[in-house]
Amino acid sequence: MKKADRVEFIQKRLAELYPNPPIPLDHVDSFTLLIAVLLSAQCTDKKVNEVTPALFQAASTPERMSKLSAAKIQNYIRQCGLAPQKAKAIHGLSNILVDHFDSIVPDNFEDLESLPGVGHKTASVVMAQAFGHPSFPVDTHIHRLAQRWGLTNGKSVVQTERDLKRLFQESTWNDLHLQIIFYGREYCSARGCDGTRCEICKTCFPKRRKPFVSKKA
Repeated sequence: MKKADRVEFIQKRLAELYPNPPIPLDHVDSFTLLIAVLLSAQCTDKKVNEVTPALFQAASTPERMSKLSAAKIQNYIRQCGLAPQKAKAIHGLSNILVDHFDSIVPDNFEDLESLPGVGHKTASVVMAQAFGHPSFPVDTHIHRLAQRWGLTNGKSVVQTERDLKRLFQESTWNDLHLQIIFYGREYCSARGCDGTRCEICKTCFPKRRKPFVSKKA
């Protein structure tokens, strides 16, 4: 199957399986989404959704969050990986939002990525899911699946993002990155598929017999 055919099949099949993919992180606005996405690094969405209700009950705005100490924030998020670093980042970015952005989460990449703990992937999720800006956030799972499906050679997440944006129409990006995440969790996880088992892998590469070894980002 040629790459163009793989792209067409993947997009069509994912749209059939997940026509209206929900945002997996619970939130009520751009600020709570930003915090939830920051917490999701090296932590499952399920765990983030378990710890954020208490955190957001205590502080759901930049003003209120800025008044909590980093130690207090860490106490709420201690079950998340890298909790000490994330607590400092949340405290710091909340103060910056209050002092420099009128307590409003900025809707552009430059300002978002200037905030503590906010990298390009986190900013991309916020831009896509909070502001509807066409983005294609690439985490390690999407990076791995894109390699399995022959959409990129996988040298880095930066290159994978660039390749996926080139292959798929901009209007599909925001849904597509969620669809890939949901498909990966359900059918093409690290344990569930080695590049030879799930429907998409078998359809795209029917002659593949050996497990596909992904390159780390």
